[in-house]
Amino acid sequence: MIRKIVIVAIVAAAVGVPAFWYLTIPETIPASALAPYTPNLANGRTMFLIGGCSSCHTIPQQKDSTRLGGGLALNSPFGVFYVPNISSDAKDGIGGWSEAQFVTAMVNGTSPAGEHLYPALPYTSYQRMRLDDLRDLFAYLKTLPAISGRVRDHDLPFPFNIRRTLGVWKLLFLDGKSFTPDPAQSAKWNRGAYLVNGPGHCAECHSPRNLLGAIVTSRRFTGGQSPTGQGGVPDITQRKLHDWKVEDFAETLDTGMTPDSDRVGGPMVEVVANTRQLSAADREAIAVYLKSLPGPK
Repeated sequence: MIRKIVIVAIVAAAVGVPAFWYLTIPETIPASALAPYTPNLANGRTMFLIGGCSSCHTIPQQKDSTRLGGGLALNSPFGVFYVPNISSDAKDGIGGWSEAQFVTAMVNGTSPAGEHLYPALPYTSYQRMRLDDLRDLFAYLKTLPAISGRVRDHDLPFPFNIRRTLGVWKLLFLDGKSFTPDPAQSAKWNRGAYLVNGPGHCAECHSPRNLLGAIVTSRRFTGGQSPTGQGGVPDITQRKLHDWKVEDFAETLDTGMTPDSDRVGGPMVEVVANTRQLSAADREAIAVYLKSLPGPK
């Protein structure tokens, strides 16, 4: 009996290990997939602002939001993630990356070294971004100062420190779908939906997560844990904000003032520091979309 169990275990391992290895191969986008393109730096700056890149990647306690040397600690149930240097430094930042490598990281969550990136980089949202917007963002980032200094490795216990297992996580939660406009909605609503669900990655903070760290789809935007590990992020659906008007959402994104004469706090302060620099049209588009979010059923 024991001999049979051993044989079954050996056969299972012989089949399972290669299957696991094949199914978890990090996906990459070859340079040949990117046609010639002239970047739009103004649009790249818009993507930088709505993406809140400076909020996470600026050196902690540094007021200059263009110094993207990283180092911020993000606490999670899986350990501590340290936000990397994404400055134009060729050695310690992304200055040595190719455009295809940047797009691959943002869409597939794969590093230039061919390793899985942790979804602390919210590529589950960035995969929705248009290719041109990603290319514009990359070009804009390259115009910002080069900051030397490599950020320390993540502090993750076993088995979360084994990157290959992220291939299974991606099979479950990374669908590879880009943003699809809703023809039944207005152009303004669709612009807002794109900004919120793609580069803005608002659901990443404003949603609860399951035991594997993925967003609970049925409860998107109903509130979540603060990325700093302190406090919570509020519900922004109509269950909670049903009294807010479109102009209230737009005002908050511009000044940080809420309809009840309060001010946003926590990480949202930095979000507003970015959204106030967007065009009024984009803030209104975001507001229109947010006003349409129903509460959970």
